[in-house]
Amino acid sequence: MGSDPHGRFVDIYERAYRPILGYVLRRCEDPDDAADVVAETFVTAWRRIDEIPPGDEARLWLYGVARRTLANHQRGERRHERRTAALREQLAASPALAAPPPGEYTQFGRAFAGLSDDDRELLSLVAWEQLDTEQVARTLGITRNAVRVRLHRARRRFARTLAATGIDLPLVERTAERTAP
Repeated sequence: MGSDPHGRFVDIYERAYRPILGYVLRRCEDPDDAADVVAETFVTAWRRIDEIPPGDEARLWLYGVARRTLANHQRGERRHERRTAALREQLAASPALAAPPPGEYTQFGRAFAGLSDDDRELLSLVAWEQLDTEQVARTLGITRNAVRVRLHRARRRFARTLAATGIDLPLVERTAERTAP
């Protein structure tokens, strides 16, 4: 349409921004969502600058774009809410995530819970996720040697904790005796 698309866009933006923002704000519950919709509306205007009609028709064209952008946003929000609800249902039904109240932990569970976050993470990656040293190293972003050293120390601390809680496992006791300070 014009030889200066940038200048035309600036002119349209300056005249239509406030009315479009008001239109979207009245239809969005969250101001951040409204800002996203308005931004997307003007991105579309920039991409299609040659299709925007002249004069006051430009504002009306932008209302149409804002309306469709808002509808897309709302559909996306509904999809997200449905997926989130379905995931919550799956997680609620998962026995792996049904943690017992702290008073119901076994002696073993209490000993494990008493370890540092780092020790629990290392031991869990090896025992539950069945990762080898190389895989743990890549997961944590550290060297294999660092994993071996940290894992050895974590196992030692866990063995001492188990022995201190009275868990009668011969290997645990031997390890705790050999590694006692």
